[in-house]
Amino acid sequence: MGTLFARITDAAGQGAIGTRVLKALDALGDAEELDVVAEPLQRAVQGLPLGRLRGVLHGRPLGHPLHPALVQLPVGAWLSAAVLDVVPGSERAARVLVAVGVVSAAPAAWSGWVDWAEQHEQQMRTGLVHAASVATAVGLYGASWVARSRGRNRLGRALGFAGLTAVGTGAAVGGHLAHRQSAGANKAEAVPHLVEPGWHTLGRPGEFTVGEAARRTIGEVPVLVVREADEVFHVLADRCSHASGPLSEGEVAKGCVTCPWHGSVFRLSDGWNVDGPATAPQPCFVTRTDGDGNLQARLPGAG
Repeated sequence: MGTLFARITDAAGQGAIGTRVLKALDALGDAEELDVVAEPLQRAVQGLPLGRLRGVLHGRPLGHPLHPALVQLPVGAWLSAAVLDVVPGSERAARVLVAVGVVSAAPAAWSGWVDWAEQHEQQMRTGLVHAASVATAVGLYGASWVARSRGRNRLGRALGFAGLTAVGTGAAVGGHLAHRQSAGANKAEAVPHLVEPGWHTLGRPGEFTVGEAARRTIGEVPVLVVREADEVFHVLADRCSHASGPLSEGEVAKGCVTCPWHGSVFRLSDGWNVDGPATAPQPCFVTRTDGDGNLQARLPGAG
């Protein structure tokens, strides 16, 4: 950990304040020493018998990660408690809000850990620091609640403001993780903006073997082509919406393709995400055979 601290300190010592902070945050993703903790923890989270709850925690029913929505309750409760801490006569209400934040942090943490276990190495390293900051905040707020319950309101307020500082740090790291490192973002969202409108030739139908995945490109966009029967073809964007895994290297079975990286499963007929950590479907192309016998594909809404 000393090496990690030195690397972050060196990064923070370069440039203006904003640049120093950004470089320090970027350095978290390169902190390989965190892998000693990340790898066994990842296996433990992936091994939890969550069943269908895992998809719910990922946010698949919502179409985007659930974790950012769940964190609003504890953070909102703790911010409100901080406001009440400077309002005379609000000790009881502040104590209740501190407790609400501690309790509601549990489901938010569960959803965060489930997402974290399906991210790439740089995101996982940053995510560990984010989780450590939030865990520190939960501990401080738990101690704050105990102090307030025993009538030690001054100590409770001090612990609460320390917890708010910790959760603010965690939020900054989480924002870096979500937006700088793109954790949880739909990696296939750009496809309709990169593909030109109209029909694009992919090759002759005879080039594709029934039931096997093939990779072609439309402009700069790679696509997955699967021949289901003699005249039935399915074409999806090749890069998985979860983490850009190559679907053309995945398994094709039962009308679906499974991403080889994190196991997201997409229906070939419409690109819908039916399993795994992906919360967004794959862009799905319509196909035809032109007058010269070429297989062509078009993405509705492209351009």
